[in-house]
Amino acid sequence: MLCRICKSKGKRTKASIYIRHHRLALCKEHFIEWFEKQTAKTIKEFNMFSKDEKVLIAVSGGKDSLSLWYALHRLGYKTYGFHISLGIEGWEYSKKSLDICKKFSERIERPLIIFDIKDEFGYSIEEIAKGSGRKDVCSVCGTFKRYLMNKICKEQGFKVVATGHNLDDESALLLSNTIRWEIGYLGRQHPVLPEKNGFARKVKPFVFFTEKEIVSYAILNKIEYLETGCPNAKEATSILYKRSLAMLEHEMPGTKLRFYKEFLKKARPIFEKELKEHLELNECKICKMPTTAPVCSVCRTLERLKTNVKSR
Repeated sequence: MLCRICKSKGKRTKASIYIRHHRLALCKEHFIEWFEKQTAKTIKEFNMFSKDEKVLIAVSGGKDSLSLWYALHRLGYKTYGFHISLGIEGWEYSKKSLDICKKFSERIERPLIIFDIKDEFGYSIEEIAKGSGRKDVCSVCGTFKRYLMNKICKEQGFKVVATGHNLDDESALLLSNTIRWEIGYLGRQHPVLPEKNGFARKVKPFVFFTEKEIVSYAILNKIEYLETGCPNAKEATSILYKRSLAMLEHEMPGTKLRFYKEFLKKARPIFEKELKEHLELNECKICKMPTTAPVCSVCRTLERLKTNVKSR
C-alpha cells in the first residue's frame, strides 16, 4: 500500500500507517504531518487556547499525555508539564511514571511541575482511598487530580489545562453516560470546559484520535512512554465499554467517531439546556478552593481519613 500524499506527487513511498475509518494510507512523514495538522485544527475549531497563553499539560507518563505535550510543543505553544506522583507502589508505577516524565521534559527542554501526593498529604492515593472508607480508588484519584490541576492553575497563573483524553476514552464515557442517562454528565461532556467561578479551562485536543493513532505517533517520534497502565485501573468499568465499542468499530469502521461527533452536534445541546444555569459556588472553608458545598470533596476525604486514623 502506497502513501496517498506521496502517490499524488508521483512518488511511490510505502505507507507506514493505514487509518481505516478515514481510508487513509500515509508514510511516516505524512502521518506525523497529518496528525499535527488535525491537532491544530481541533484546537482552532473549539477555540481551546492561543499561542499567547501558557498551557499546562497533565502528563502521567503514558502515550496520550506525552504525545500531546510533544505535538503542542512542535506546534509552537507555550507548554508546561504537570505530573501528579500518586505514590502507587504496584509495578513501581509511580516511580516509573515520574522518571519517564522527567526524561521527556529534558528531551524537549520544557518545564515539568511535580506534585507528590504522599509528600503533601502524608499518604498515597491508595492509602487515602482506603483510609477514608472508599473502595473505588479510581474515583478518589480522579477527584484529587481535578482538584490539584485547578489548584496549580490558580497558584501559578495558568488559565488552561490540557489532558490527553482520546476518542476511545470519550466514546466509552459517552456510551456509559447514555446507558445510564446521566443528563448532567451528558450536558457537560465536551472538548472544552470553559474557565469560570475559579475553575481553569479544561481542554482535550486529542478527542478525535484513536488510541492506535496516538500510539503510532508516539512510536514514530520515538517517545518513550509507560506501556503498563495503572494497576488500579484493571477494575475500571470503562474497559468494558471500550471493548464493546471496539467490536462495533471492527465491523463498522468510523463508528466511534460518528457516535461522538454526532453527539456533540445534535444531542449535547439538548442535554446542556437541562443543566442548571447557575451553580452556587462557595469558597471551601478549609482550602479556599471553589466548591458547591461548604467544604470541598478533597478536604472532606482528608478529614474522614484523619478521623479514621485517630479512632484506630
